[in-house]
Amino acid sequence: MTSAPRDREIAVVAFAQTAHRRTSEELSEVEMLMPVLHEVLDRTGLKTADIDFTCSGSSDYLAGRAFSFTLALDGVGAWPPISESHVEMDGAWALYEAWTKLLTGDADTALVYSYGKSSPGPVRDVLTRQLDPYYVAPLWPDSVALAALQAQALIDAGDTDEPALAAVATRNREAASANPHAQLKGAVAQGDYLVRPLRTGDCPPIGDGAAAVILAAGDRARELCARPAWIRGIDHRIEAHGLGVRDLTDSPSTRLAAERAGAFERPVDTAELHAPFTAQEIVLRKALRLDDGVHVNPSGGALAANPIMAAGLIRLGEAAARIHRGESDRALAHATSGPCLQQNLVAVLEGEPR
Repeated sequence: MTSAPRDREIAVVAFAQTAHRRTSEELSEVEMLMPVLHEVLDRTGLKTADIDFTCSGSSDYLAGRAFSFTLALDGVGAWPPISESHVEMDGAWALYEAWTKLLTGDADTALVYSYGKSSPGPVRDVLTRQLDPYYVAPLWPDSVALAALQAQALIDAGDTDEPALAAVATRNREAASANPHAQLKGAVAQGDYLVRPLRTGDCPPIGDGAAAVILAAGDRARELCARPAWIRGIDHRIEAHGLGVRDLTDSPSTRLAAERAGAFERPVDTAELHAPFTAQEIVLRKALRLDDGVHVNPSGGALAANPIMAAGLIRLGEAAARIHRGESDRALAHATSGPCLQQNLVAVLEGEPR
């Protein structure tokens, strides 16, 4: 069981992100990241020296060089020496590591950040490196083709159809109209087929971006934030690497992670789902038992902005920010990694009673 013990409560106390753009070629990863780090620290009044633990998420495959994350530490300030870690995954998993660090009592505050620049190269090809290197990767199915297989499986099962997928895209991007950081917002044409049955409107935008959150424990969190977003539970699970042994119309790993995080104990009012493709929201809604009374992706979700390696952390940050502003009392945040929702993380966040 991975619910946080009550004697060591952990909360998200601040969140910041870039304005997500199709390209930021004029900026290095460090230059893109630094304003976000300054903003998230300013929200709490903390300095770098006040942070007990730092954890980041990024991908060397996107950067095109080994150990590229070490360059981003220039933006953090690694001297005097700091306690630091890195995951080669979405920043949501960096947050999970930081959460466990705070649970041990070895730290009271943590800075978590992630970033990704998809613009320099063909991200559809880059993501093939996640596939089984012996049986799947040599066939070069890219991320959109695999998502199309999942969408077609849902259509064949009678779980959705193309108009329903278009409605998912429209709702998310209309919600993004109120999000100043979104890359796509408002009325966006569904466009031509990219890979049947997915049209361009069913797919996420390619873009660059970064995000950061600060975690704090117990009374320290209350000092730093008027209404902390307490992490009541968080868990992540993974499914088989082989796509052929999975039912692509369901996500048992999401369901199990949600169960272990306590998501089914009582209803949530908000859900931020990391569903880069329209069909994946259909799968996640079913796995998470979300009805029409839940406000899903008020930020616009990954269909409005999908910076690789940061989009999952942004879901957690957006859910926490709604609690900070008093717009939510109990929110669910979801992040995914791998093809067709292969690995999934679910967190439940709550604000203190008003």
